[in-house]
Amino acid sequence: MGRKKAKKVKENRLILSKKEDEKLSRAPHSFVFYRGNVGGNVMDLTMDVRRMMEPYTASNLQVQKQNVWKDFVAVGGLLGVTNILSFNKTQQNVTLRLARLPKGPTLYFKVKNYTLCKDIVSNLKRPQTCEEQYRNPGLLVLNNFQDKHKEGSKDINFVDPHRLCQSMLQNMFPSLNVHELNLNNVKRCVEFSVSEDKSCIEMRHYSIAVHPVGISRRMKKLVTKKEIPNLNKFDDVGEFLMNQGDGSASESEAEPEEKSKVQLPQKMTGNGNMKNHKSAVRLTELGPRMTLELLKIEDGLCEGKVLYHKLISKSEAELEQLEQAKLNKIKEKEYRKKVQEQNVKRKEDQKALNKEKSIQGMKRKHAQDGEDPNAANAKKTTTWNQGRGGAPTSKSNSFNKKGTNDKTPVKQGKSFIKKSRSMKR
Repeated sequence: MGRKKAKKVKENRLILSKKEDEKLSRAPHSFVFYRGNVGGNVMDLTMDVRRMMEPYTASNLQVQKQNVWKDFVAVGGLLGVTNILSFNKTQQNVTLRLARLPKGPTLYFKVKNYTLCKDIVSNLKRPQTCEEQYRNPGLLVLNNFQDKHKEGSKDINFVDPHRLCQSMLQNMFPSLNVHELNLNNVKRCVEFSVSEDKSCIEMRHYSIAVHPVGISRRMKKLVTKKEIPNLNKFDDVGEFLMNQGDGSASESEAEPEEKSKVQLPQKMTGNGNMKNHKSAVRLTELGPRMTLELLKIEDGLCEGKVLYHKLISKSEAELEQLEQAKLNKIKEKEYRKKVQEQNVKRKEDQKALNKEKSIQGMKRKHAQDGEDPNAANAKKTTTWNQGRGGAPTSKSNSFNKKGTNDKTPVKQGKSFIKKSRSMKR
């Protein structure tokens, strides 16, 4: 029985591991990095956003100065990366580039304001941060992205920037299956909210906690706290529950609003959070916090047709002119490529022809001398080998007779000069 049970346990583990691998492969992955000299604050902001995108992000991504966007695109294709977030800093402001791999689109944002995680946590009275919160992805919340008033009066070629931005943000986070979702794994939420005047997008990052409601504060203190309160002043627990005041209950804690009360479909972690019982959902900000302004949308990956630009607007004639110039540029590039291929082929043919001519000339020369070209080549090879280490040739004998092969240098003094002068006379 023990062996059969162990075998079943192994099979179940394999099935679960396969499901986890499928879930991991389907989930969107991201690269978060900065480019250029951005300063310490933007570096910290990049690390905070990278932590917010966990666990489906490259936490230990090492970026060097010589790396370019093509490097990240090439590596991201091998690792299954679907989104790239790049921070940059100019003299005026901080920018964020959000791109979808492998073919775009690309969104350009201006970071108007931002607050780091350490600044938010330091101002909280009771921060709710732990490592377990980042083992599962955050819950995405989108607010006020659709404009119902302008929805009916849109042209076919018109691109709604907020709707496109909404789909990009949705594809950054994994989709949820409500029937298989375990509420205990939902520890965080990321909110993107468009302002009323549609000018900017607010980003917030919260931790989610659930507390039971419908019981008194004193009972909640007994149920939820791990440590039992001090009951020395009371005869029994009933007196503690019925007594008012004495500072036994925290007066600083406000009662949760009716909107935050929900009926739990599952039993959740925490004392008192039972199934089909009401509990209050509380959000505690984790950071970072950003205010984004959408500036431009491009059709491709950091290139291509400009679908939207906030600062520059062009007429139909200008757009047609730009499109025609782009087509002419593509045609010119194809023509230059074709001409270059023809030139390379012509040079290779000419090279082969010259080689054939030289071979024919060598054959004619050997035929005139009455020698076999193969025998002549063999004779040259033999002579060369003998000169290197074999039997001495005639040239080598004459070379040795002169004495220049000896180690002792040849003396040429005044007597040699006088003899040479007399011989000339």
